[in-house]
Amino acid sequence: MALLTAIDDDIRVVRMPALETVQPTAKALLQPISVDDLLNRFPRTLTQHSQAEMAALIEGKSVLVTGAGGSIGGELVRQIAAFSPASILLLDNNEYALWSISLDLSERYSDLRQHQILADIQKRSSLEHVFDEFRPQLIFHAAALKHVPLVEESPCEGILTNSIGTRYLAECARDYGAEALVFISTDKAVYPSSVMGASKRCAEMYVQRLDRQARAGRGGLRCVSVRFGNVLGSTGSVVPLFQRQLARGGPLTVTHPDMTRYFMTIPEAVGLVLQAAQRGTTQNRSEGDESELEQRLRSGSIFVLDMGEPVRIMDLARQMIRLAGLRPERDIAIRITGVREGEKLTETLFYKGESPLKTDTEGLWIVTPEVPEDEAFMVLLDRLEQACHDGHIRQALALLEEAVPDFVSKRPLGAEEAPL
Repeated sequence: MALLTAIDDDIRVVRMPALETVQPTAKALLQPISVDDLLNRFPRTLTQHSQAEMAALIEGKSVLVTGAGGSIGGELVRQIAAFSPASILLLDNNEYALWSISLDLSERYSDLRQHQILADIQKRSSLEHVFDEFRPQLIFHAAALKHVPLVEESPCEGILTNSIGTRYLAECARDYGAEALVFISTDKAVYPSSVMGASKRCAEMYVQRLDRQARAGRGGLRCVSVRFGNVLGSTGSVVPLFQRQLARGGPLTVTHPDMTRYFMTIPEAVGLVLQAAQRGTTQNRSEGDESELEQRLRSGSIFVLDMGEPVRIMDLARQMIRLAGLRPERDIAIRITGVREGEKLTETLFYKGESPLKTDTEGLWIVTPEVPEDEAFMVLLDRLEQACHDGHIRQALALLEEAVPDFVSKRPLGAEEAPL
């Protein structure tokens, strides 16, 4: 205590760790890694023109964000709040995550009216209560179960959240007069190899079907789907895992030396999601514009974010080690653990027949997906919902395969499984 009181206030004092706990990699803690350094390019930011368009979309409106406590949902909340909505509804089923984003929002925008809603999108009645009470005009749907191996272990939960929960939310939005719903999709929905990807693809198909119906009737709920790959630093992603492993002295674990992924920063991805929302909910920018872009926008295309070039996970691990001031394989080992259930070595952002087209917004593409028009798809969804609620895993996966023909479950379906 005498030392602390004797030194000048300008001198920084730190506590030295116990010598028996010091590791050779402790110096990594003195060199924090910037996520932007891992991108190998400059992240995109909103232009002044784009900001004005965002303000026109959001200002004075009631906005609901599902999954508000997550990485994408939380950044959506922060960026939306900057455009002066009348109110913002934060919905999440994680109590602590909901409290955290609410506190953050209060500190940044103390005058903004917000409501914290602890709810699960698997429960239609809860969503109906939210829409009946608050009547949101814009909905940004980020709630999802995204961890591929975990969803493989609990497929019914993944389907109920990602597919059926999305259907509940979209139908509530439609029935209660919302203007637009923005659905956050994933590159794992393209030629899906996992339940997570297939359940998101199923939701994509439903949302686009609903959007085309609204556009054909020239009214009703507009649905905007936005598809993109991994975001750097999101909860449960590889970067926080590597940071945790670095802090513990390694090794860093990579599933396969040739595995690649598309990456983008969280603020960059959310900024483009907001631009897609604006572009997907407005009419022609100029009267009489019959360009291919405008025609495809009117047909209810899916937006796809330009993710740049895919990155090898092995290279990412080596780069993080070097940014920490250490040497790969000498100071920190890298261990190959094997590809996990449902994972692919490479991801793709487009189906072959989707004909990607650049929009007039930098970083945004649109594709025209195949969308089921007949009622057989809706019957499948009803049966899928019931099978999942009953815990019949085998039946649920068979129905998911039928709804998403590109998907083949890797889970053995030879014997009936007991309901969960």
